[in-house]
Amino acid sequence: QVQLVESGGGSVQAGGSLRLSCAASGRTFSSYTMGWFRQAPGKEREFVAALDWSGSSIYYGDSAKGRFTISRDNAKNTVYLQMNSLRPEDTAVYYCAARFSPGGPRGGTWHYRADGYNYWGQGTQVTVSS
Repeated sequence: QVQLVESGGGSVQAGGSLRLSCAASGRTFSSYTMGWFRQAPGKEREFVAALDWSGSSIYYGDSAKGRFTISRDNAKNTVYLQMNSLRPEDTAVYYCAARFSPGGPRGGTWHYRADGYNYWGQGTQVTVSS
């Protein structure tokens, strides 16, 4: 079992930056693939970014490439999402997700899908104004 708690959301003007954090409980955090998703009102949950247990394999959704950076600190049981050059269309609730996978995605594609994860945080609101 792992519990996830996101923080760092807020309101920012277009072009600004935010850093989201996701703190995880449990002693096997380093064995989890971690992901960030987002959901805007009336839309499906969208993949943003993910990384494997070591942080060496990193994956981004098209909306995040070139602007967002995912990272993790296993000593702190925390995963981060640095978001730069924010746009109004980035407005959404951002969720942290986890799946126990000591070997990482291993060539699969589940890490791009919301149903590939077992654990979810409560979400943090990000609002970008023009």
